[in-house]
Amino acid sequence: MVYTTANQDARIPTAFPAGLDVHWETDSCVMWNEQERVAEKQELIYEVSWIREIAAWRRFLRSRRKVQT
Repeated sequence: MVYTTANQDARIPTAFPAGLDVHWETDSCVMWNEQERVAEKQELIYEVSWIREIAAWRRFLRSRRKVQT
């Protein structure tokens, strides 16, 4: 997996609350494509966020694409 981090600075006006801890995870895996009936390698990009209200980390799938070989 590849990790990148991005912490929001309180001085920068954004749609996110100040101090929000967010990073991205990239995962490559082989998935079944039902339409083409073939296994193919795909790249999944997740946004990982700390949700203060429930005191837990959450992963949200943001992007999914077929890896060209």
